[in-house]
Amino acid sequence: MSMKIKKAELEMVCGVSSPVPVTDKPEYAFAGRSNVGKSSLINALLNRKNLARTSSQPGKTQTLNFYNVNDSFYLVDLPGYGYAKAGREESAKWGKMVERYLNTSASLRRVFLLVDIRHEPAANDRLMYDWIVNSGYTPVVIATKLDKIKRSQTDKQKKLVRTTLGMGAGDILIAFSSETKQGSEEIYALLTDE
Repeated sequence: MSMKIKKAELEMVCGVSSPVPVTDKPEYAFAGRSNVGKSSLINALLNRKNLARTSSQPGKTQTLNFYNVNDSFYLVDLPGYGYAKAGREESAKWGKMVERYLNTSASLRRVFLLVDIRHEPAANDRLMYDWIVNSGYTPVVIATKLDKIKRSQTDKQKKLVRTTLGMGAGDILIAFSSETKQGSEEIYALLTDE
């Protein structure tokens, strides 16, 4: 089932020192490393070219960005992690902001964790996965950049992601390409299963 996007706009931005916004709509958060393609995924899902700013410079998203979709829910873009040029102090601040959000948002329904399907998830991906689980959520893992590998490699790479993150048999892993939008339908289904 395809979702009709009638409205998609960046409505709120929450910085390191801002309180986490209290909203009256379900929230779906997207977490992942700085260069994993979060902005591209959000733009692809919302059929917008440049709503979420993509950049060749990783580490651009340093705030929690709330995208209002159809006045019915929010997609929340979390700051990317694992960006080498971000100082330790800066990274710790982002971490605290994300942790505060995961632990205090009453409207958060689901957390999507993005990893690059081409590579074994890194230590900070595993850390984030465990962190989401410890916050009481079952992460949905989205393996991005599907168009960058041969179709014959897909199953092997998906298995690598599952094993490395320690995913359970019933946990959801979606292979996704922002180029072809493969995987979008599965994500839409999870955004509307309220």
